[in-house]
Amino acid sequence: MNQWRERHANGEVIMVRYADDFVMGFQHRQDAVSFRRELEERMENFGLEMNADKTRLIEFGRFAIKNRQNRGEGRPETFNFLGLTHICAKRLKDGRFTVKRKTIAKRLRRKVKEVSDDLRRRRHKPVPEQGRWLRSVIQGFFNYHVVPGNRDALDALRTLLAHAWFRYLRRRSQKAKSLTWERMKPKIEVWLPRPRILHPYPNQRLCVSYPR
Repeated sequence: MNQWRERHANGEVIMVRYADDFVMGFQHRQDAVSFRRELEERMENFGLEMNADKTRLIEFGRFAIKNRQNRGEGRPETFNFLGLTHICAKRLKDGRFTVKRKTIAKRLRRKVKEVSDDLRRRRHKPVPEQGRWLRSVIQGFFNYHVVPGNRDALDALRTLLAHAWFRYLRRRSQKAKSLTWERMKPKIEVWLPRPRILHPYPNQRLCVSYPR
């Protein structure tokens, strides 16, 4: 990629990689088309191929919204990377471009189901034991996903799990059915953490330049 960028690119080229997944950004569409074609040819030489389901060429970035509006097209496409959906958006305070990231919906639903199933199996454990376990699970999920713009998705996860916990506690016995939502709220506040943004935008924590 570095060799191709130095020898053939007509504009800026960036790459973000994790293991065998990567996202590339090109200033010019023709660079993206050329690089993809040459990368596929090079991989074929080693008996490899790109994942067709994950490989797409999309218009994304600070000019994508306006360009597509001028052409009478819809919103820019999104892409998933490292558990987050990346979306072209505008900041509320000044209308400037920003990349909004939120937890992939399928991943969030899968997490809620996984934890809910565990709650059902643990429903006869003491409430403090359940609370400590649930807090550690939720906080662990938050620690990765608490990025700017993702609070709504994480609030939704917390709310869904709070209701699941309430539902399974009421199923423990006939006596437990007297548990009301009002009596449940203090338990939720004690044991279920609220999302707090831990990771700033990349340009606030990194200062990286890519020489041509």
